[in-house]
Amino acid sequence: MNRQKLKRETVGHDVKASLVLFLVTLPLCLGIALASNAPLVSGIISGIVGGIVVGVLSHSHSSVTGPAFGLTVIVAAQIAHFGSFEAFLLVVIIAGLVQVAIGLCRAGFIAMFIPTIVVKAFLTAIGVILILNQLPHLLGHDTNPEGKVSFVQTDSQKLFSELLMLFEGQWHLGAAMIGLLSIMLLILWEQISFLKRSSIPAPLIVVILGTALSQFFERLGGDWSIQTSHLVQVPVANGLQGFQQFLVFPDFSLWSNPQIYTAALLIAMVSSLETLFSLEAADRIDPQQRQSPPNRELFAQGIGNIVAGMFGGLPVASTIVRSSVNINASGQTKLSTILNGFLLFSCFLLVPQILNLIPLSCIAGILLIAGFKLASPTLIKKTYREGPYQFAPYIITVIAIVFIDVVVGLLIGIVISTIFILYNNMKRPLSRIWEKHIGGKVMKIELANQICFLNRAVIKQALQEIPRGSFALIDGRNTFYIDPDVLSMLREFESTTAPARGINLSLRGFSEKYQLNYQLKNEIQYVDYSARDLQEQLTPQKVLSLLREGNERFRTGSILRRDLKQQLNTTINTHPPLAVVLSCIDPRASVELIFDLDLGDAFSVRISGNAITPEVLASLEYGCVIEGAPLLVIMGHTRCGAISATIDSICSNSPANNNCDCAHLKQVVDKIAQSLNPGYCHASQISSDRDRYEFVDAVSHQNVLLSVESVLQSSKAIRERVHSGKLAIVGAMYDTTTGCINFLEEHRRINGSPRNNSKSRFQR
Repeated sequence: MNRQKLKRETVGHDVKASLVLFLVTLPLCLGIALASNAPLVSGIISGIVGGIVVGVLSHSHSSVTGPAFGLTVIVAAQIAHFGSFEAFLLVVIIAGLVQVAIGLCRAGFIAMFIPTIVVKAFLTAIGVILILNQLPHLLGHDTNPEGKVSFVQTDSQKLFSELLMLFEGQWHLGAAMIGLLSIMLLILWEQISFLKRSSIPAPLIVVILGTALSQFFERLGGDWSIQTSHLVQVPVANGLQGFQQFLVFPDFSLWSNPQIYTAALLIAMVSSLETLFSLEAADRIDPQQRQSPPNRELFAQGIGNIVAGMFGGLPVASTIVRSSVNINASGQTKLSTILNGFLLFSCFLLVPQILNLIPLSCIAGILLIAGFKLASPTLIKKTYREGPYQFAPYIITVIAIVFIDVVVGLLIGIVISTIFILYNNMKRPLSRIWEKHIGGKVMKIELANQICFLNRAVIKQALQEIPRGSFALIDGRNTFYIDPDVLSMLREFESTTAPARGINLSLRGFSEKYQLNYQLKNEIQYVDYSARDLQEQLTPQKVLSLLREGNERFRTGSILRRDLKQQLNTTINTHPPLAVVLSCIDPRASVELIFDLDLGDAFSVRISGNAITPEVLASLEYGCVIEGAPLLVIMGHTRCGAISATIDSICSNSPANNNCDCAHLKQVVDKIAQSLNPGYCHASQISSDRDRYEFVDAVSHQNVLLSVESVLQSSKAIRERVHSGKLAIVGAMYDTTTGCINFLEEHRRINGSPRNNSKSRFQR
């Protein structure tokens, strides 16, 4: 039932979208045909084929196909060159065959390499062109064909000169009134909630209202009367037989003319390029963010061009203007474009006289609103904030498309974007990171995803700056292409330069091909915390210093970047820990995170309230004595729940496990209770939350000190290592609100007995 309901809702949206699409597509088809110096009916045929044939074969949900904007100049030139429209139709058929071959060869992958910024610029430029082109039509200046997407118009005027004519009085009062009212209605429809949720599409109301006003103004006469030049002009066919007289068929006798194939290849390439750009742009503005398969789309476009050429139509391509109108009209599936094709066919046959009553100014209003949605000021501002490397190619592409031509502008945009990409890679082909290790500093050089010959100088400089006698790692895991010149330079540096300068060089992430052809080996040579031969260097003072530095990085949010996979491989082999840390289970943050350590750098023992039980002592002795950790940290924390619960239990004479069946909890509570003088119970009745927290923290502080003392008294093995200087034991408090660690005291065995409350250089 839910599936059927969803299907009905989808069909309803698609029907509404097809009506809007039909009203916009009709004048565009006529305008493009007129701009191409082709028969008007050829544009209608292309619209029908693009809607029905391509709509059925395509797997795109939102893209709409029809006569192509970017081909008008090429089509007009080819028709003039061959001298007949019939010869040109053979060109269209062969171009369709080429597109079918491109789709079957899966060459649509080129769409993946279209820079995103060019797609954004394409959308914006089409929006700007729509706005500039439709303003004259909106106000009744209809000297040029509807839908001509070019800065230079067919009457040798330019977009801006056409706009200037409006200020010279070359506009129509009645048409302008309809156009402005159409804009107001479309804007209000989006602002009023119940209208926006209505199942009736706003553009349909605009067309009905515009047609009614046109008839009303006709009765008023004078300047209000709207002439035929301001209305849609569809060729009138008397039924199906009358439609046949408009059909033109290709001249197959010219198949041996080599110029036919040259022209077909040009049209196939331009049509495919415009389709791929429009497909990518349509997917970007699709609210559901669905992805259209480019190879399937090129195949469908090829079949569409074959059919269009067979019956006298213009070349077809996916166009962003129609696609954006379809998406803005809530089109959900390809059913909307298929219905649009059937509407074009049916209305052209049955009711052309009614279509010819629609004012062009209300159609212009629909397209003008679509243009504003494409050329969104928000998108322009966002791109500007992304910096000059994004905004410069974006604005250059927009200007090129608006002032020159769609196809030429796109090619300029691709070239400019490629130049900026190469320039960025030339400046930033790598990143250098200094990693601090026990054996010294390691310079980590991370290569970019593409390394070309332009990057050679920067990489060479980075290699020369590696200090003599240091450790270095060149990481190529994110790189899928490296220029052979750069590989040869790396090989020479690894085999000759690095050994001569005493540099311990490691490589990681280079593909098997590079290893075989250039003898580059992926191996890690530099030492880490875990190296056995550095264990004697890990004095308690050194380890404590490392923990302080790590906590400072954690507290300030500047933790080190680490290779977790490498760390996992390192932990497979047993290695000595930096420290053993006894902490409470309550703070929830891990020891490795608090001290910014690698995996396995610390042995972590966790128990409520840092209680020193026999099991805990066994774990501490294993880490400090058997594994030889040079530092033992007893770490409490602020606002400790275990301490707070113990205070409540002792001061109220109520067992902590009174409300549960926890038989072993009393042992932990009794250990913690040693830190609490029963005489302090009056302080536990503090009403202020802040004072209560301070009291709990003070008890936690005392509990840490007693835990340190308990370890020294209870473990002979740990006490002897402290006495020999091989181990230090230190208390610490972790502030859960700031992330800061406050180290309390160092304890050593002096003259056979532990010393407490001794000030030391470890004290913070």
